[in-house]
Amino acid sequence: MTVDAQPVAEKPDPAEYGFTVVPEEQIPAELSALVDRVRSLMDTAAHTEAAPEALSAAADAVAKAEEMLRGDRRPIGTMVRSTYSDGGTEYGTITNGVSGPVNPLAPPIALDKDGEGLRADFTLNGLYEGPPGLVHGGWLAAVLDQALGSAASAAGMPGLTANLDVDYRRPTPLNVPLEVRARVTGTERRKVFVSGEIRHGGEVTAEGTAIMVRLELPE
Repeated sequence: MTVDAQPVAEKPDPAEYGFTVVPEEQIPAELSALVDRVRSLMDTAAHTEAAPEALSAAADAVAKAEEMLRGDRRPIGTMVRSTYSDGGTEYGTITNGVSGPVNPLAPPIALDKDGEGLRADFTLNGLYEGPPGLVHGGWLAAVLDQALGSAASAAGMPGLTANLDVDYRRPTPLNVPLEVRARVTGTERRKVFVSGEIRHGGEVTAEGTAIMVRLELPE
């Protein structure tokens, strides 16, 4: 299926196109710790049966913490530059809903190169629940979309999702180790074909295929 498509020689730096770019290693450890605590707080708040007095006190404490953090904000579209284990560079939005390192809603998913494509181990807790005790299908689709797009980018062909198909093979449980893998399967001009799957205990629970359309960057 490969027709007239070549990986870019060097991945473009978004800073050259006016984006703010933050190297991942420059994200303050204190901010990373705060994001982890807020992520834990979200899970606790979603499942607590604490007394009203405790809930009121907690709400006041959160309001005070929020007030402490008010002030300068990063602009929408700020990018983060990360590095794969093989030294390759990757860019993504710093608040990405699936992999953004400063987004408490994003489950910690650190994709890395592994043989034919990318892989990551991750766990989804009760914040991502759909049916009782199971991961919401929309979140599985989001994880696959992120992995598939990242696989195309890691192969030197960054682009946007034009089509995403997800097949749910079996229920995916919460609070257990999961694995996601993705790889490029072919190209056709600006189209990049990718496939991937999510596994639990070695069994595929969801798999997806997508067509990514490579970005046409201004000269």
